[in-house]
Amino acid sequence: MEQIKTVFFLTLLSVIFVTIGFAFAGSGGAMIALLVVGGMNFYAYYYSDKHLLKHYDAELLPTNHYIYKIVLRLISKTDLPMPKVYIIHDRVPNAFATGRNPKNAAVAVTSGLLDILNEQEIEGVIAHELSHVKHYDILIGTIAATVAGAIAWIANIMQFSAMFGGGNNRSIHPIVMILIAIVLPVAAMIVQMSVSRSREYMADEGAARLTGDPSYLQSALSKLENYARRGDLHNATQETAHMFIINPFSGHNVNFGNLFRTHPTTEDRIARLEELKFELN
Repeated sequence: MEQIKTVFFLTLLSVIFVTIGFAFAGSGGAMIALLVVGGMNFYAYYYSDKHLLKHYDAELLPTNHYIYKIVLRLISKTDLPMPKVYIIHDRVPNAFATGRNPKNAAVAVTSGLLDILNEQEIEGVIAHELSHVKHYDILIGTIAATVAGAIAWIANIMQFSAMFGGGNNRSIHPIVMILIAIVLPVAAMIVQMSVSRSREYMADEGAARLTGDPSYLQSALSKLENYARRGDLHNATQETAHMFIINPFSGHNVNFGNLFRTHPTTEDRIARLEELKFELN
């Protein structure tokens, strides 16, 4: 079901993108917009992982580190190649995976995560990240974020053009163009967040099956959520928030319901993992 949702939402994002480009400048505008987002996706595909690791000052772990050994143990249960393993020296506990495919994957954990979780809980977190790698979630999330960002960029141009009489599509009233430019980026952001939430549920289930015990990740999620509310991860950005196992901005009490969440609520994730116990036992 989550895979079907993801395909649907990515298709919807593409439809929104083409619609907003066509509304701005007809078929020519749509073609230019597609070329722009194509270039953005090319960069994101090949360089987003390096940019992300550098942004968070991630340090490659040696092969004798116990976290590396946990990753190696979990990898032995899968058909995945061994990813690079990094640590981020930050007191706020969190983790993420990056890389365009399993052969170019990396898993990063913060030093704060190692301070508060026991080995079983760490295993649950890493299994979650390996599940993201297995299902190409990083690539899917990057595409969704890039397309949503391109939609917002084109929408800004549409608003400016409508207000000052620009644009080639004279069949659309400027007021209508402004409304389209406002509504569609919001819709795109909602779709992007929906893609992210769907992939989190899948990764949670994958972690439970890989470790054989959903309680490992349940306990880890509970601790991570509690600590994340106490402060923000250093250098954290809204653009990369969807990458982490727990939203690094969990401490910000913004009440928009589930529409603009990058992650499902931790309570819902724990509840779903609880249901898996009956299947796995």
